[in-house]
Amino acid sequence: MSTIHALRRILGSCRTIAVVGLSPQWHRPSFFAAKYMQEHGYRIVPINPSAAEILGERSYSSVTAAAEALATHGQAIDMVDCFRKSADIPPIAQEAIAIGAKCLWLQIGVVNEEAAALARAAGLDVVMDRCVKIEHARLFGGLNWAGVNTKVISARRPQQLFY
Repeated sequence: MSTIHALRRILGSCRTIAVVGLSPQWHRPSFFAAKYMQEHGYRIVPINPSAAEILGERSYSSVTAAAEALATHGQAIDMVDCFRKSADIPPIAQEAIAIGAKCLWLQIGVVNEEAAALARAAGLDVVMDRCVKIEHARLFGGLNWAGVNTKVISARRPQQLFY
Protein backbone atom coordinates (compact mmCIF):
# COMPACT_ATOMS: atom_id res chain seq x y z
CA MET A 1 0.00 0.00 0.00
CA SER A 2 1.49 3.33 -1.06
CA THR A 3 1.09 6.18 1.37
CA ILE A 4 0.46 9.77 0.32
CA HIS A 5 3.98 10.65 1.46
CA ALA A 6 5.47 7.83 -0.66
CA LEU A 7 3.42 8.81 -3.72
CA ARG A 8 4.51 12.46 -3.38
CA ARG A 9 8.14 11.37 -3.09
CA ILE A 10 7.87 9.08 -6.13
CA LEU A 11 6.12 11.66 -8.31
CA GLY A 12 8.53 14.35 -7.16
CA SER A 13 11.68 12.38 -7.94
CA CYS A 14 10.74 10.29 -10.99
CA ARG A 15 10.77 12.83 -13.82
CA THR A 16 11.40 10.51 -16.81
CA ILE A 17 8.62 7.97 -17.32
CA ALA A 18 8.70 5.03 -19.74
CA VAL A 19 5.04 4.29 -20.53
CA VAL A 20 4.69 0.65 -21.57
CA GLY A 21 1.64 0.19 -23.78
CA LEU A 22 1.25 3.88 -24.63
CA SER A 23 -1.31 4.18 -27.42
CA PRO A 24 -1.02 6.78 -30.20
CA GLN A 25 -4.82 7.13 -30.15
CA TRP A 26 -5.89 10.29 -28.28
CA HIS A 27 -8.97 8.71 -26.69
CA ARG A 28 -7.13 5.85 -24.96
CA PRO A 29 -6.43 6.15 -21.21
CA SER A 30 -2.68 5.66 -21.70
CA PHE A 31 -2.50 8.61 -24.11
CA PHE A 32 -4.59 10.83 -21.84
CA ALA A 33 -2.46 10.03 -18.77
CA ALA A 34 0.86 10.43 -20.60
CA LYS A 35 -0.21 13.71 -22.18
CA TYR A 36 -1.24 15.06 -18.77
CA MET A 37 2.12 14.09 -17.25
CA GLN A 38 4.02 15.55 -20.20
CA GLU A 39 2.12 18.84 -19.80
CA HIS A 40 3.19 18.87 -16.14
CA GLY A 41 6.90 18.73 -16.92
CA TYR A 42 7.59 15.00 -17.05
CA ARG A 43 9.59 13.42 -19.88
CA ILE A 44 7.51 10.68 -21.49
CA VAL A 45 9.26 7.78 -23.22
CA PRO A 46 6.71 5.76 -25.24
CA ILE A 47 7.12 1.97 -25.30
CA ASN A 48 5.03 0.69 -28.22
CA PRO A 49 6.64 -1.40 -30.99
CA SER A 50 3.88 -0.58 -33.49
CA ALA A 51 4.28 3.22 -33.37
CA ALA A 52 7.23 5.33 -34.54
CA GLU A 53 6.35 8.41 -32.47
CA ILE A 54 3.79 9.31 -29.80
CA LEU A 55 3.30 12.73 -28.18
CA GLY A 56 6.26 14.08 -30.15
CA GLU A 57 8.63 11.50 -28.65
CA ARG A 58 10.29 8.56 -30.40
CA SER A 59 8.62 5.27 -29.50
CA TYR A 60 10.70 2.23 -28.57
CA SER A 61 10.04 -1.49 -28.83
CA SER A 62 11.06 -2.24 -25.24
CA VAL A 63 12.09 -0.60 -21.98
CA THR A 64 15.63 -1.88 -22.53
CA ALA A 65 15.87 -0.32 -26.01
CA ALA A 66 14.60 3.00 -24.64
CA ALA A 67 17.06 2.95 -21.72
CA GLU A 68 19.97 2.23 -24.07
CA ALA A 69 18.98 5.10 -26.38
CA LEU A 70 18.62 7.55 -23.49
CA ALA A 71 21.91 6.42 -21.93
CA THR A 72 23.79 7.63 -25.03
CA HIS A 73 22.64 11.15 -24.06
CA GLY A 74 23.41 10.71 -20.36
CA GLN A 75 19.74 10.27 -19.42
CA ALA A 76 17.95 7.51 -17.54
CA ILE A 77 14.42 6.21 -17.05
CA ASP A 78 13.17 6.82 -13.50
CA MET A 79 9.75 5.15 -13.66
CA VAL A 80 8.27 2.33 -15.72
CA ASP A 81 4.51 2.94 -15.97
CA CYS A 82 2.60 -0.13 -17.22
CA PHE A 83 -0.59 -0.10 -19.26
CA ARG A 84 -0.48 -3.85 -19.91
CA LYS A 85 -2.33 -6.94 -18.69
CA SER A 86 -1.33 -8.18 -15.25
CA ALA A 87 0.07 -11.38 -16.77
CA ASP A 88 2.48 -9.35 -18.95
CA ILE A 89 4.14 -7.56 -16.02
CA PRO A 90 6.92 -9.94 -14.79
CA PRO A 91 9.22 -9.47 -17.83
CA ILE A 92 8.60 -5.71 -17.72
CA ALA A 93 9.52 -5.70 -14.02
CA GLN A 94 12.75 -7.54 -14.86
CA GLU A 95 13.55 -4.91 -17.51
CA ALA A 96 12.84 -2.11 -15.00
CA ILE A 97 15.26 -3.73 -12.55
CA ALA A 98 17.91 -4.27 -15.24
CA ILE A 99 17.89 -0.62 -16.39
CA GLY A 100 18.06 0.74 -12.84
CA ALA A 101 14.61 2.35 -12.70
CA LYS A 102 13.50 3.74 -9.34
CA CYS A 103 9.82 2.81 -9.61
CA LEU A 104 7.53 0.23 -11.20
CA TRP A 105 4.03 1.71 -11.50
CA LEU A 106 1.09 -0.52 -12.46
CA GLN A 107 -2.01 1.28 -13.66
CA ILE A 108 -5.58 0.85 -12.41
CA GLY A 109 -6.65 -2.77 -12.74
CA VAL A 110 -3.08 -4.05 -13.10
CA VAL A 111 -1.93 -6.16 -10.15
CA ASN A 112 0.89 -8.72 -10.16
CA GLU A 113 2.20 -9.64 -6.71
CA GLU A 114 5.03 -11.78 -8.13
CA ALA A 115 6.42 -8.90 -10.21
CA ALA A 116 5.92 -6.47 -7.32
CA ALA A 117 7.89 -8.70 -4.93
CA LEU A 118 10.67 -9.07 -7.51
CA ALA A 119 10.88 -5.29 -8.01
CA ARG A 120 10.74 -4.52 -4.27
CA ALA A 121 13.51 -7.05 -3.60
CA ALA A 122 15.66 -5.16 -6.13
CA GLY A 123 15.00 -1.87 -4.32
CA LEU A 124 12.35 -0.35 -6.59
CA ASP A 125 9.28 1.46 -5.30
CA VAL A 126 6.16 -0.35 -6.50
CA VAL A 127 2.73 1.19 -6.99
CA MET A 128 -0.11 -1.09 -8.10
CA ASP A 129 -3.69 -0.52 -9.19
CA ARG A 130 -3.35 3.28 -9.33
CA CYS A 131 -3.29 5.82 -12.15
CA VAL A 132 -0.24 8.08 -12.28
CA LYS A 133 -2.34 10.94 -13.71
CA ILE A 134 -5.04 10.69 -11.05
CA GLU A 135 -2.49 10.47 -8.23
CA HIS A 136 -0.50 13.43 -9.55
CA ALA A 137 -3.66 15.51 -9.92
CA ARG A 138 -4.89 14.51 -6.46
CA LEU A 139 -1.61 15.25 -4.72
CA PHE A 140 -0.44 18.29 -6.67
CA GLY A 141 -3.70 20.14 -7.29
CA GLY A 142 -4.67 19.30 -10.86
CA LEU A 143 -7.98 17.58 -10.19
CA ASN A 144 -11.36 19.27 -10.37
CA TRP A 145 -14.88 17.88 -10.36
CA ALA A 146 -14.59 16.61 -13.94
CA GLY A 147 -11.21 14.98 -13.33
CA VAL A 148 -9.27 17.37 -15.56
CA ASN A 149 -7.54 20.66 -14.95
CA THR A 150 -9.28 23.24 -17.12
CA LYS A 151 -6.94 26.06 -15.98
CA VAL A 152 -10.06 28.25 -15.66
CA ILE A 153 -10.82 29.85 -12.32
CA SER A 154 -14.20 31.50 -12.04
CA ALA A 155 -16.91 32.11 -9.47
CA ARG A 156 -19.55 32.21 -12.21
CA ARG A 157 -21.60 29.15 -12.99
CA PRO A 158 -21.23 27.89 -16.54
CA GLN A 159 -24.15 28.89 -18.74
CA GLN A 160 -26.34 26.09 -19.95
CA LEU A 161 -27.04 25.76 -23.64
CA PHE A 162 -30.74 25.19 -24.22
CA TYR A 163 -30.80 22.77 -27.13
